[in-house]
This record gives sequence, structure tokens and C-alpha cells, in this order.
Amino acid sequence: MATVTSPRYKVAPRTALALLLLVFAGCLNYVDRVSLSIAHGPVKTMLGVSETRMGGLMSIFSIAYGLAQLPVGPLSDRFGTRRVLGAGLTLWSFAQLLVARVHSLFGFMGLRVILGVGEAPYYPASIQLIHSELAASLRARALALVNSSAMVGQAIAPPLLTVIMLHYGWRPMFAITGAVGLVLSLIWFLLLRDRSGSPPVEDGYVAPRATPLSLGQWARFFSDPVIWLMMSGFAGVNYTAWFYIAWLPSYLENGRGISVAHTGWLAALPYLAATVGMHTDGWLADRLVRGGAPAPRVHVTFAMGGLFASAVMTLLVPHVRSHVDAIALIMIAMFFLQFAGNSAWGYAQSVSPQPIVATVSSIQNFGSQVFGSLAPLLTGAILDYTHSFNAAFGLCGCITAMGGLCYLYLWRTRVVAVHTPRA
Repeated sequence: MATVTSPRYKVAPRTALALLLLVFAGCLNYVDRVSLSIAHGPVKTMLGVSETRMGGLMSIFSIAYGLAQLPVGPLSDRFGTRRVLGAGLTLWSFAQLLVARVHSLFGFMGLRVILGVGEAPYYPASIQLIHSELAASLRARALALVNSSAMVGQAIAPPLLTVIMLHYGWRPMFAITGAVGLVLSLIWFLLLRDRSGSPPVEDGYVAPRATPLSLGQWARFFSDPVIWLMMSGFAGVNYTAWFYIAWLPSYLENGRGISVAHTGWLAALPYLAATVGMHTDGWLADRLVRGGAPAPRVHVTFAMGGLFASAVMTLLVPHVRSHVDAIALIMIAMFFLQFAGNSAWGYAQSVSPQPIVATVSSIQNFGSQVFGSLAPLLTGAILDYTHSFNAAFGLCGCITAMGGLCYLYLWRTRVVAVHTPRA
């Protein structure tokens, strides 16, 4: 039997520039996001609060980020990546800059809310751009490139921010990263231009834009069981991601007794492994799609398998004595978590028609982020109650596996499309 292959497409210079800027924005997005985890100790001392309160301070960001997903998807579909993401980048950078002047818990909470709202457009707008600008056989690798920028940001953040904090203090650390973001937002608006004219359709992979969704159509997405399974499955990714983002430096320092100076470098290793996981998923998925495999089937299989593998590794971490073994298990867990996460985004865009891809992606991210926001809070409460990370790792591993079960159901029922609700 002859092998069915997809034609090869080139990436336009405009698209390549947009992807490059998205990578820089993604790195900064996560550097700013994890900065509070790096400054956990001195900020906790300055505020005089418990671990539960610190967990709540980290959770409030992800709650605001998750809720803000609801409007940013339709806004990205209507106004485009340049304006929506550019405005978000400017807003979150101002919030990060102002943290350097905060002196109270409520001030911190307010700026973390603004940071979450500002960062919210990044993924829906990125997915919208990738889906509208690239052929299906290129999208998984483009998703891996954009998604891995987050992992690169998390990898460079611990050593970079730790060095800045140890030399200058935690307040200048926030001020420097906020200022970098404002410079990047200026570059974003100056260099990136909206597409002039209609999107090209001659290659068959870019569709004309449709009439924006009405509020009633948007609300009816929440009656679709497939949407709920996508949100619940992706919650397994985001709960685990937030568990490690919020508590990995503290676990290495307090749970494993590793010094602050060494923690910064060791905390980077899992995110480097996660970057490899994303690119492995992107390369394999695109290869299979070019060979004729249905994109939804490829992505749901990878999301399911990656989450199950990550869950096993996370459950094993507290049961090994060696620091090397623990870090190795966390690295493998993050490799498979982001292998799954990249395909979770790929699944959302592969089952969504072009006019609603940002909307569907943002709804998926909304539900998963709201649930994932519990990870910092629950972990802090568990630490205050048990004075150990063991139960927190166990809970995290179980939630990761539950996400895999959701994708297993989607895999068994062979869902291949999310339909636009009728007006």
C-alpha cells in the first residue's frame, strides 16, 4: 500500500519573525511567573506569613490567569495576536516592575492578579497564530518551539534570578525582569505587523476568518462533554506544572537540604528535560502526521501516554534517598509531562476549526489553570500540617494520572472535531 504523505511547506519570513518574538515572550513569561518561587524565603520573612499563605499568594496568580483565559480567547480570534498579546506583555511587565515597591501581602496579591491577567493571552494568541499561519505538518514543531520557550524560561530563571537576588536583593530582581519586559513589548509593537489583506488559502491550510462568536455560542461550548474532558485532562498537566513551579526550589532546599546557591542550578535541570520532551513530541507528531496519521489521534495518544509516565515518576520521587535519583526522577517526570502538554495543545488546535481555535484553546486552559491553581495552596497546607513533601508528591502523581484517564476516554471514543455552536 502506498504511503500517504503531506506536501512540505515553507515558513514565511513574517511568520518566522512572529515565532521568534513569541519565543522571547514565552521565556520572559515564565521567568516572571516563577520569580516569586525563587524569592520565596526572603518574601516570606518580609511578610511574616505561613507556608499556606505563601501557597495562596502563588495560587492567586494562577486563579487570575485561569479566569482571564475566558475573554482572551475570543479577543485573540477577533483582534489578532499582535494587539492582544502585545497589550498583555505590557501589562504583566508593569506589574512585575511594581513588585519591587510592594511592602504588604495585599499589595503582593494585587500585583500577582495583574500579572496573571497580563500573561493570560500568551498561549491562546500563540495557538491562534500557529494554526492560521502554518500547515498542519508544521504545527506540532511550532507548538513545541513556543511551548519549550516556557521551559527554557523556567530553566534559566532559577540560576539567573538566584544570582541577581544574592548579589542585589529580591526587589531589584523583580525590577530588572519587569524592565526587560517593557523593552520587549516595545520591540513587539515596532517589528510585528498585522497581516495585510486576506490570509492565503492557495495551499489549503489557512481558512478565511469567520464572523466572531456571539456570547450565546461561546457559552454553549460549556455544554460540550469533549470540552470538559479536554479541560480535565489538561488539568493533570497544569496541576503538576504548578506543583513543580511553586515548590521545586523549596523542596530541594528544605526537603533535601540543598543550599540556596546550588538549588538555583539544580532546579533548572527538570525544565531542560521538559524542553527536550516538548521537541520530541513535536518531531514525532509532525513525522506521523506527514505520514498520513490523523493529527487528533496522534496528539491524544501522546497526551495520554505522557501523563501516565509522568505520574509514575512523580509518585516515586519521595521514596528515593539519593539526591541524584530524586532529581533524575523529577527530570523524567517533567520530560513526559511536557511531552503530554505539547500534544494537549496540539489536540486542541487539531480538533478546532480555524475561526475558534483560540477560543477552544483558552477554554481548555481556563479550566485546567483554575484547577492547577490549587497545587501551590494545597501543597503549602500539606507542608504546614505534615512538615513533609511526601503526601504532596503522592497527591500530585494521582492528579497527573487522572488527567491521563481523561485522554484515554477521548482516545477510546475517537473524538476528531469540536464543532462551532449554532447561533
